[in-house]
Amino acid sequence: MIELQNLTAGYREHAVLEHVDLCFPEGNVTVLLGPNGCGKSTLLKTALGLLPPLEGQILYDGTPLSELAPVQVARRAAYMAQSRGIPNIEARRMVLHGRFPYLPFPRRYRKSDHEAVDRALQQADALELAHCRMEELSGGQRQKIYLAMALAQQTKTIFMDEPTTWLDVRHQMEVMRTAKDLAAAGKAVVLVSHDLCLALRTADRVALLSQGRLVQVDTPLHVYESGTLDKVFGVHVCRVCVNGTWQYFCE
Repeated sequence: MIELQNLTAGYREHAVLEHVDLCFPEGNVTVLLGPNGCGKSTLLKTALGLLPPLEGQILYDGTPLSELAPVQVARRAAYMAQSRGIPNIEARRMVLHGRFPYLPFPRRYRKSDHEAVDRALQQADALELAHCRMEELSGGQRQKIYLAMALAQQTKTIFMDEPTTWLDVRHQMEVMRTAKDLAAAGKAVVLVSHDLCLALRTADRVALLSQGRLVQVDTPLHVYESGTLDKVFGVHVCRVCVNGTWQYFCE
């Protein structure tokens, strides 16, 4: 399990997040919610070691992140970034990059690597895109490939920063179902979302951030009932039961 202890994070000397205590248990989808600029993406990057913490520490199964080599981190946590460059390569080759942490030197892909890539493409609903060039894909199609690359990494924890960006409604729901399936299989799934209502329907745990602070960590039901969402977002969050499931909307 990845744990953040008294974490202060930001850029150079500028703190974006302060004194955050948060863990990401396996078997759960943890959704980071909060207004723009509250530090959600900064939290993910710091948890992955892409940004050094200004204070506090990050533990991977009890071991400080600072004591782990990059390849050890990459075998424990995968990252689907919010935006990436568009390389001039075949989509399947892009997904194969998720196998880098497991390759011996020199890098030669094995049968097991190709099998992992096929499974990841299937999970991401991107098998039909495998032989397309990345620069020829739409934004939503590329997003599927980046998801497949993260899945191919086969880590216990997967961080997703706005994974539904560029996707239509059906594929947004499919990505969220994939997140739930990964958690049901025992992985820790951590995702940033600006779709408040979709996130509340998907999350097992909500970590609500505001003005650089962690305001609340709880189930979607308890966070909703506390009224904190209304205060943080400045909207009125409502819910209605549809076929035995709570559906959320804002007004």
